[in-house]
Amino acid sequence: MRNIPIPVDVSKLQITCVKAAKPRLVSKETGEIKRDKDGNTMYELTLLFEDEFNRMELVKVSTTPEPQVNVGEEIIPVGLVGYVWAQGDRWGIAYRARSFVPAGSARTGADL
Repeated sequence: MRNIPIPVDVSKLQITCVKAAKPRLVSKETGEIKRDKDGNTMYELTLLFEDEFNRMELVKVSTTPEPQVNVGEEIIPVGLVGYVWAQGDRWGIAYRARSFVPAGSARTGADL
């Protein structure tokens, strides 16, 4: 399967950090830390996405370098993309963001 990034429009979502960043693991058994193609440690945040109809979903988002985001903080992921993955009969979507900015910042949609 070809891995094509799918941009995610976050303009109508309220996004809250619910679990602080931690290094992403390749294997829980070995404790090996996942690294990006440049060798940098990948970090994972758990975020609560809420839409305009009050539907909510917990989403894990990977990034590098370690983001300075606090639990309970409303944020906007910059450059959020999804990647479809498949392993055998299992599949899903993995999310990655370039960075995060506070939700109250003055950045425009063009910057995101």
